[in-house]
Amino acid sequence: MDPFFKTLGWDIDNTRGYADAYKDVIHEDAIKFGGSTKAPDYCFRIGGARKFFLEAKRPSVNIKLDVAPAYQLRRYAWSAKLPLSILSDFEELSIYDCRIRPKRSDSAAKARISYLTFDQYEDRWDEIESVFSREAVLKGSFDKYAEDNAGRRGASEVDFEFLTEIERWRSLLARGFATRNEALNVRDLNFSVQKTIDRIIFLRICEDRGSEDYGRLQKLVGVRKNYGVLMDLFQKADDRYNSGLFHFSHEKNRAEAHDTLTPSLELDDSVLDQIISHLYYPESPYEFSVLPASILGHVYEQFLGKTIRLTAGHQAKIEEKPEVRKAGGVYYTPKYIVDHMVENTVARLLNGGVSGKLKPISVTQASSIKVLDPACGSGSFLIEAYQYLLDWHRDQYTLDPSSGQIDLGKIRHHCAGRNPRLYQAPGGEYRLTTGERKRILLNNIFGVDIDAQAVEVTKLSLLLKVLEGENQQNLQRDFISEGERILPDLGRNIKCGNSIIGHDYYDQDDLPEMDFDATARINSFDWESEFPEVFGHGGFDCVLANPPYVDIKDHPTEETKYFFAKYGCANNRINLFSTFFERSLDLIKGDGGFVSMIVPTSVLAQSSYQPLREYLLQRSRLEELARFELVPEN
Repeated sequence: MDPFFKTLGWDIDNTRGYADAYKDVIHEDAIKFGGSTKAPDYCFRIGGARKFFLEAKRPSVNIKLDVAPAYQLRRYAWSAKLPLSILSDFEELSIYDCRIRPKRSDSAAKARISYLTFDQYEDRWDEIESVFSREAVLKGSFDKYAEDNAGRRGASEVDFEFLTEIERWRSLLARGFATRNEALNVRDLNFSVQKTIDRIIFLRICEDRGSEDYGRLQKLVGVRKNYGVLMDLFQKADDRYNSGLFHFSHEKNRAEAHDTLTPSLELDDSVLDQIISHLYYPESPYEFSVLPASILGHVYEQFLGKTIRLTAGHQAKIEEKPEVRKAGGVYYTPKYIVDHMVENTVARLLNGGVSGKLKPISVTQASSIKVLDPACGSGSFLIEAYQYLLDWHRDQYTLDPSSGQIDLGKIRHHCAGRNPRLYQAPGGEYRLTTGERKRILLNNIFGVDIDAQAVEVTKLSLLLKVLEGENQQNLQRDFISEGERILPDLGRNIKCGNSIIGHDYYDQDDLPEMDFDATARINSFDWESEFPEVFGHGGFDCVLANPPYVDIKDHPTEETKYFFAKYGCANNRINLFSTFFERSLDLIKGDGGFVSMIVPTSVLAQSSYQPLREYLLQRSRLEELARFELVPEN
């Protein structure tokens, strides 16, 4: 297979000496640990982005008829959201449409686009080369071939299916907790369901990545009182990971209260049996080791659009949140827009100006950069900003800045010492240590959202990003050498609060008396007291956001009065996004900070936004206007 794909122009052995992030081909079997399946033998990439997998089998395997290898390949590619992938032993070669959900009962021919044998390669080489050569992928022929073969019956993308899956979990857990725990109020019910789902997803992903023993959760199926056993696993995870996701006992200097609620609950055994039994090979179509972080964010963005309410009879019902219903659906920010915004803000800060044109700042200087999303939702902006920071730091530790080539002296330096920044993974590439990834996350990434569930999802996504590419051996090494638990506590970085309503809200005259629920809904937030270190140094360096588009007329009178008094740009028929924009300009440093925000095009022309336009021009320099189309996810 190596010479086959070398002939197609792929640098199988990285003879060009590209940095790990930009290698043409990754041999992923070398980095997969644990579990009953292996990762695909080859991952073909352009600019670090996956394009297709190749699963290479022994010649004794019947590629045309054997079900298992076809199912294995399709699970990986479907989970990674790749349209096409290849199964071959060189004697035979099958091309699969991997947008069709794989099922254990599928024949080997299911979703197969093309089947070739070795004696056909010469006659059909032009056809193979026109799709799978490196040049064809660069020129878009691969993507066109994928599009031409799309639309087959049974196509269902992994994010839609996984959303359906965790919505089923929410329904099962909500009804199960409500039935067995009559004292639960609606707020605690939503908290318990969300936490349980997040914890299960976290541990299951860690299993497939190899940082947890494979099958721990699976052992709960059929066990009596399995919720208690699950809580024991969560308690052990608290000892190991030290994140707010698992935090069950009081500890000094923790930013958030520990969870005393979920350990006290009861749940019927059948609920966890139904959830966990569908999470493992061969029944499960998901391969979590290759599931992109962006997919998880996309799924949760939709998931957070619904909430649990309790009826008078304490029955749990799932319904759309009022603000989502009014907005006509959940709007997910496409990755290419997020990437564009990160490239023109975070990248410019790190690279000393226009990305890639000026001298990068030092690693020490980079540690002081503070990136904020004041409406973080499921964390898509923060995930991409964090990924850019990780890649940038890795390049600083491994590359010669003048040539862009691997610098072995620099690598040896950063792999040494008591607190190394790099280590060499089993596949040969160099990666940031867990400790370094934690340091970057805590130094650089911050977020706020009024929705407590969204805050938890953002934390979950960031914590999974910390562990990405790690295996249990490496984590145990870091765990022992650092003398502390593996994950950071994000309670001081990602906070729940109302980004545009401060504590001065309660200073208003004639404010009606407010009960606990009303106060919780307002969720006022004081920026300087919540982020004292940031504001001790002048504020944030970068604000990225897709703020809510909500007409002010939909808010209570007291809030409307507050907005008009607090924000100089608030007048006439204002939409809340403008208050986020004004607030963001107040949060950044005055000397070179960036704000990048998605707003409706109405801000450019409507008279009601004239004060905002004037404010923007007075307080900042307009760098770029980029028009994109956003559509609701149905």
